[in-house]
Amino acid sequence: MPPLDLVMSFVAVFVAVGLLAGTIASAILRRHAPERRRLRELARSQQTVAWRAPVGLTDEPNALAERICRILPRSETRMGEMRQRLVCAGYRSTAAPVMFAASQIVSAIAVGVVTLLVTGVLPIALLSMIAGFGIPGLWLSHQIKRRGRVIQNGLPDVLDLLIVCLESGCSLDQAILKSSEELALAYQPLSDELALLANEIRAGKPRPEAFKRFAERTRVDDVRSLVAMLVQTDRYGTSIGQALRVHADLFRTRRRQRAEERAAKAGVKLVIPLVFCLFPAFYILTLGPAILQFVRVFLDVVADVK
Repeated sequence: MPPLDLVMSFVAVFVAVGLLAGTIASAILRRHAPERRRLRELARSQQTVAWRAPVGLTDEPNALAERICRILPRSETRMGEMRQRLVCAGYRSTAAPVMFAASQIVSAIAVGVVTLLVTGVLPIALLSMIAGFGIPGLWLSHQIKRRGRVIQNGLPDVLDLLIVCLESGCSLDQAILKSSEELALAYQPLSDELALLANEIRAGKPRPEAFKRFAERTRVDDVRSLVAMLVQTDRYGTSIGQALRVHADLFRTRRRQRAEERAAKAGVKLVIPLVFCLFPAFYILTLGPAILQFVRVFLDVVADVK
C-alpha cells in the first residue's frame, strides 16, 4: 500500500490541475460568449456617431494597389471575375482584387519555399506552389459561403422588420434603410447589403435594377426569389405587405428545416472523432489491464515449459 502522504499529494495535484483547467476554460468561454460579444459590439458602436460607417457607392483610389497592379498585370476579364467574388464575400474596395492577386502569388511562393526547406525535393516544392496558389481561393470560397449563410438566416427577421415599418406608414425605401440600421448587430452582412441597396436607390438608380444588383451581390437563392417578388409587386402595384408576410413564413420554415437537417447530421459527424479519438483510449483503459495480465500469464507458462 502506498503511503498516505503520497496519495494525498496525488489527490492535491489532481484537484489543482482540475481547478486550473476549469478556470481557464470558464474564462475563455465567458470571453467568447455570444451575449458578451453583442455587448462589446454595442458599446463599440455607441462610441461612434452612427451605428457603423455608412456603406458608400464609390471608393478612393489606393496608391499601394496601383503600384502592385503595375507589377502584377492581370487581364480585365480575370480581375472582373475576381472582383465579383470578392463583392460576394463583402470586400467592395477597389484595391481588393489587386491585393487578392498579390496574396495568391505570396502564398504560392511561401508554401513552395517552406516545402523546399522541409523536403529538399524541387518537384514536390513546385507542386506545393500550385497548391499554395489555390489557398486564398479556398479561403474566399469559405467566406462567400459563410456570408451567404448569415444572409439566408437573417432574411425572415428582415422581412418581419419590413412588414412592421410598412404597416407603420413608412415607404419601402425608408423601411429598407431602417431595417439595415436595426440589424447592424445581429446580421452585419445583411445590414451592409440593405444599406448599399438603400444608397443605390437614393442615388437615382431604378428600384428593379437595384434589387437585381442586390441579388447578384449575395448569390443566395432566397434573396433571388425575394427580389423577383419585389420587382413584380413594384411593377404591377400589388400589396407588398401581404407578399412579404408570405415570404417571411416561408423563409422561417426553411430556416427551421435547415437547423433540423444540421441537427440530424450531427450524429453522423460524431462517428469519426469517436472512432479515432475516444474509442482507442476507451479500449486501452478497459482491455489494457486484461491484455497485460494475459501476456504475463502466457510468459509464465512459457517459462515453466522451458
